[in-house]
Amino acid sequence: MFIVGITGGIGSGKSAVTGLLEQQGINVVDADIVAREVVEPGTPALKEIEMHFGASIINQLGGLDRQKLRAIVFDNLQERKWLEALLHPLIREEILLQLSQSNSPYTVLASPLLLETDQHELVDKIVVVDVAEQVQIQRTMQRDNNSSDQVKAIIAAQKSRQERIQSAHYIINNDADLKTLQEKVLNLHQQLLLNAKE
Repeated sequence: MFIVGITGGIGSGKSAVTGLLEQQGINVVDADIVAREVVEPGTPALKEIEMHFGASIINQLGGLDRQKLRAIVFDNLQERKWLEALLHPLIREEILLQLSQSNSPYTVLASPLLLETDQHELVDKIVVVDVAEQVQIQRTMQRDNNSSDQVKAIIAAQKSRQERIQSAHYIINNDADLKTLQEKVLNLHQQLLLNAKE
């Protein structure tokens, strides 16, 4: 099975790229979605998080208050390490399961932390969706209703733009409009189909 990792900083447009590939019939395993699934109400991981951080970390619907948790772990390296030690193995296990069930010509693993975790070991090629930092900040503030400082803290916690680009087999610059992005993604898709056949 040929697996393509797609990553990029927050607000770079990874979801737009993977959405366009899905339209071409490519299966996408999204690490962000998997990360939510492993802490859904009733899961052992959510129970452990509640025991560790206290009941206030659970929202009114019985789910994880992700914003509250993000605020705690971004300011506290020790707490972030505890959380990662709990969740990363669970996320990896579920990603492997979903990848193994894929039947498209190649499969995409979309992950914002592809290069920060050992997830990059699961893929044959790495695609980086790249935008200028100012664009990242604007898009993320609009999308998530975060302050500029919050977004900058998230960017600082991720690999630098330069480090990501150095790890890439393919780079998609997403500074332009959707039509330009569609053309770039279709070209990439053709390349990846050829790679998968080799």
